[in-house]
Amino acid sequence: MVFLNGEFIPKDQASISVMDRGFLFGDGVYEVIPVYNNQIFRLDEHLERLQNSLDSTHITNPYKKDQWQKILLELLKHSAEKNQSLYLQVTRGVDSIRKHSFDKLTATVFIESNPLIPKTKTELEKGYCAITQPDFRWERCDIKATSLLANIMYSQQAKQHQAEEVILHRDDQITEGATSNVFIIKDNTLFTHPTGKHILSGITRDLVLESANACSIQVNQTAFSITDLMAADEVWISSSTREIMPITKIDNQLINKGQIGEHWSQVYDHYQQLKYA
Repeated sequence: MVFLNGEFIPKDQASISVMDRGFLFGDGVYEVIPVYNNQIFRLDEHLERLQNSLDSTHITNPYKKDQWQKILLELLKHSAEKNQSLYLQVTRGVDSIRKHSFDKLTATVFIESNPLIPKTKTELEKGYCAITQPDFRWERCDIKATSLLANIMYSQQAKQHQAEEVILHRDDQITEGATSNVFIIKDNTLFTHPTGKHILSGITRDLVLESANACSIQVNQTAFSITDLMAADEVWISSSTREIMPITKIDNQLINKGQIGEHWSQVYDHYQQLKYA
């Protein structure tokens, strides 16, 4: 069952117009929201980011906060899974002809839910691989837009290299992953790129910083270089579906001799507590 423009219908019966600008141009925004034990996790923060993306793209928010919550809770009832991943997409809507400029349209809203099965700590402790690539995306990566061709191509590169993620750099500075935020530990301090137009300010990113502070780990939101990345004591990536994942090899070079660091373990444990608080 999915939600489409005010209706709950079977997924195989859901359809949109070929003139929908989301279909034609990727003209829309989205959110991915985790659900743990039937509780929507950090919904206010996700809806706030959705609003920021809508404002940045001049799309009118079709619902108020309480309406979004009611829709999401109703959709969750159609699944027996306690842990789910909600995908919420808002496009500019259906136009009469294909043109790049736009008029005021009625937004198209699509939401689906899929089982969320996070990796266990034991699975994560084996460590994961990443590769690096120049960040050639546009200058508004802070908008969670559905036009993700660059990210798709990066993710395909990772797949071809049997890597978990592509870590991106711009002017020698690490920005983020193709589908994640990036962190390093060096000399007991956690570093991550500051928020701005070159990264998406992830909700999970904020939770990592919150957990690090709770674990008495110093946090420094400042840009760091490729050299810093490769010389780090620990490297992590984060996203709503990955949570906090340790990276132990980058471009075939081991990080911390391929060993998981103690700081990751502490932050991971605290994050798990937040999920069910």
